[in-house]
Amino acid sequence: MKLSIQHLLGLKDVSQNDITLILDTADNFYEVLQREIKVVPTLRGKTVVNLFYENSTRTRLSFELAEKRLSASPINFSSSTSSVKKGETLRDTIRNIEAMKIDMVVVRHSSPGVPLFLTKCTDAVIVNAGDGAHEHPTQSLLDMMTIRRKAGKLAGLKVSIIGDILHSRVARSNAWAMTTMGMDVTLCGPPTLLPQHPETLGVTVTDNIQQALCDADIIMLLRLQLERQAAGLFPSIREYRERYGLDLEKLEMAPKDAIIMHPGPINRGIELASRVADGERSVILDQVTNGVAVRMAVLYLLGGGE
Repeated sequence: MKLSIQHLLGLKDVSQNDITLILDTADNFYEVLQREIKVVPTLRGKTVVNLFYENSTRTRLSFELAEKRLSASPINFSSSTSSVKKGETLRDTIRNIEAMKIDMVVVRHSSPGVPLFLTKCTDAVIVNAGDGAHEHPTQSLLDMMTIRRKAGKLAGLKVSIIGDILHSRVARSNAWAMTTMGMDVTLCGPPTLLPQHPETLGVTVTDNIQQALCDADIIMLLRLQLERQAAGLFPSIREYRERYGLDLEKLEMAPKDAIIMHPGPINRGIELASRVADGERSVILDQVTNGVAVRMAVLYLLGGGE
């Protein structure tokens, strides 16, 4: 089977069949990553540019490792050390990079829509590694892979995503993709940090954390994205922690077998207490491990693999 999409710009309109194919392929690559020799020759001869205009640890390293595991040749671009500092436009940057004969571009940018814009500037395959507060498709895919490996299924599971929903590209990608896969999604946070038109996401929205926790199979915490926020969206960090931060006391409201997730980086002691983040119900490090396999699957399938 092949993907019906040419690029991975987001998950809003990606079919259940395509998502399932990516997750199944990621499971195969997960097994490859358990071997002593973790490299396969599937993208040998392909050049992948990691075009990052925003800071990143997990996503950038995960993509670079995935490319090397597939025997591709990664090229890392950082706007802080490039001609962007001299005034070069995004279009000129990508056109010049394309002139060096590249095959794929993994892009992270603070502006929504940049991955789509790049598809109009280059013939290379574009993979969205996060565009502003719009989407982060590979994070959602690795989240679903982690859930599926833990629970054995996706359809019918109840997921509560708690925190700064308004500014979260992870929440958007997960809301669209998880509902596509038959999951029941609840978004929870302060009223000022909830989406303005939740009906477009097909999810339940609440500002009551007890309601979000009481029957959740999966609890996903999100970081407060203060860098994207205007002032005054909530009274104080302390009040936010008391009402929406997940600690052992609030965890008692949730089912005993609910798992804890977080896309990282964690603000410990704010949205998530250390004893919960490091507890036996946490699969946060599993998410990081699965991220490499998911990104291998995406690059492999978009790069021509079947």
